[in-house]
Amino acid sequence: MFDAEIKEYLTKHGFEAFRPKAVLFDMDGVLFDSMPNHAHSWKASMAEYGINIDASEAYRYEGMRGVETIKILTRQHLGHEVSDEEAQSMYDTKSRWFRSCPKAQKMPGAEHLMRLVSDSGLQVVIVTGSATTTLLARLQREFPGMIDKDHMVTAFDVQRGKPDPQPYLKGLQKAGINPWEAIVVENAPLGVRSAVAANIFTIAVNTGPLPDEILKAEGCNLLFHDMPSVEPFINKIVSL
Repeated sequence: MFDAEIKEYLTKHGFEAFRPKAVLFDMDGVLFDSMPNHAHSWKASMAEYGINIDASEAYRYEGMRGVETIKILTRQHLGHEVSDEEAQSMYDTKSRWFRSCPKAQKMPGAEHLMRLVSDSGLQVVIVTGSATTTLLARLQREFPGMIDKDHMVTAFDVQRGKPDPQPYLKGLQKAGINPWEAIVVENAPLGVRSAVAANIFTIAVNTGPLPDEILKAEGCNLLFHDMPSVEPFINKIVSL
């Protein structure tokens, strides 16, 4: 099982072997069922600036740094550019809406999968576009003993967010590994594009409303529809 996908990955990149030492997890829509809150916050906050978007648009831009998303939205919907300062102010509005939402629960199966990864001796790395300063404390509380600050990449760590490969390249750097020694678990099209561009074996978990074809088009190596479905692949990797 999964031998064909692994062989295809190695052939595509010219790597000799696939020897994972770490799993790099996205956060929103992977570890937390938070994307409905984000979609609501984007729609409500952007309406204040005359930008009318639907939920699916928020999912399409998921993973990108907030100020970068806003610059795209203003360009597309209003036909003009905004400064970094204006974009940050608009993102602050979005963040206020998000803080008013109910607390997002852990994605079903996420903690069990992360525990399996950690107990198998693989490193756990978080790669998120979030810029929330309290993020580490919540992750450590919700996933005890599995996450530390030295194995986290946030918006504060990069100059270019997803879909640029920089966030996942930074994740490899923090783990001290090469692309063929990692696995990415993502749910967002732009996150998949980022991971694929970093030459990492990429698992897409489609936990949102977008069609599978959108994630497949970004080049993911495997696609599942929930976190428990990823476990057989991790067990396969551990047995290599």
